[in-house]
Amino acid sequence: MTWSTTTELLPHQADAVAKLLPSRVGALFAEMGTGKSRCLIELAKLRAAKIDRVVWFVPVSVKETIRTEILKHTTCGPEDVVVFDDRTDARTMPLDRPWYVVGIESLSASLRVVAAFNALVDERTFVAIDESTYIKGANSARTRRVTDMSRRARYRAVLTGTPFTQGVVDLYAQMRFLSPKILGYNSFWSFANNHLEYATDRRTGKVTGQITRSHNTDVLAARIAPYVYQIRKSECLTLPPKLFEEHWVPMSHEQRDAADAAKAEALDDEGTYDNPHIAIFRLFSRLQSIACGYANGEPIRHHRLAGLMDVIERIPDGEKVVVWTKYRQGLNEITAALRAAHGSDSCREFHGGLDERRRGREVEAWRSEARFLVSTQQSGGHGLTLTEASHSVFYASTFKYSERAQAEDRIHRIGQSQPCTYVDIAVSDSIDRRIIAAVRSKGATLAAFREEIDACKKHGLRDRLREMIRAL
Repeated sequence: MTWSTTTELLPHQADAVAKLLPSRVGALFAEMGTGKSRCLIELAKLRAAKIDRVVWFVPVSVKETIRTEILKHTTCGPEDVVVFDDRTDARTMPLDRPWYVVGIESLSASLRVVAAFNALVDERTFVAIDESTYIKGANSARTRRVTDMSRRARYRAVLTGTPFTQGVVDLYAQMRFLSPKILGYNSFWSFANNHLEYATDRRTGKVTGQITRSHNTDVLAARIAPYVYQIRKSECLTLPPKLFEEHWVPMSHEQRDAADAAKAEALDDEGTYDNPHIAIFRLFSRLQSIACGYANGEPIRHHRLAGLMDVIERIPDGEKVVVWTKYRQGLNEITAALRAAHGSDSCREFHGGLDERRRGREVEAWRSEARFLVSTQQSGGHGLTLTEASHSVFYASTFKYSERAQAEDRIHRIGQSQPCTYVDIAVSDSIDRRIIAAVRSKGATLAAFREEIDACKKHGLRDRLREMIRAL
């Protein structure tokens, strides 16, 4: 079919399209909220004479968002956009539609989806991977499948706002999907030998999986430059400011006892000193769970929920609020409290336990009638546009700053007219201190602690590690 766009490009979007259009492959590294979906739609329109369809891979949680974007910016109707679901099958799927939206995670687990994608791909297909860090694992089944099958496609693109969540190691698979000629390496090991340095185990001398340094990054930058366009919000948009607050609550006696017990177990475990990075990840996870009111999976007394309700009381009546949490248990506790205080229709949920249709309905119901949207960062942190709200409350944040930044920018993007206020609920004298400090410095909580561990290896690791654990 013939279709056209219905909205104008912003100047920065037009510049991105002009840079990427001449090449059959390209990467758009655009910060969240700058409208990278609109850029991809424009590229598809300008290539319409040479393609029959676009296969658009996105995180499962945002498939409905992308469908809405296509309908908003083009003359296409609902029947023109095929959104893969649990019934999509290669034998019954229509092959004559211009748009196919596929959950990228499905390529790992569903041979049915793999077969359906395989039936779509030929020389007149445009394959795009949105949030392309989902294929950063060079040897994962998902990455291999989408890369191998997409070689038949005439056009390929990757889009993301965070191309390097773990450093330049993330670059290899994304560029290889576009073309192995860009970086010039036929295997990840060739790439690693030239650009990555790995740590060695202090006892055995064997190389570990931890990357300590990157080399020759200027060479990588020069090789990818012809195929990449980068958009930063600070350079192209005048968005309202971000305002940050912290709301600290005391630690209960039960939480204190549970945290002390967790640290004591770590100190007594020889595995802590043999493999400190793994041990610290487990300890951090356990301490955060305790700070959120759960010890060994069982609820314990805490004041975090009361802190959230105090924050909500300070937000003007009627203003929509997004509440982010890390744990499903916490989500259930939050929604129950909000509904009890503000009415059963005041709150909607967004998490991995809901199927795609239900998640879409929950977001639409929040936009139209509810005040609170409670979401896990893992499910809702990518792709959603939630600019109806100007307040986000982080009930429990993740350890990775990249995930935190994704969640923050759900409300801080094109269409937002109000200053965005972010409030962290945190427990005094707990692991939350480190999490908040990492967020404010735009760093990863665990990565920062691992750097401290590595720095003290030459100066009595065991004694220093014990001091560090006691101070958590």
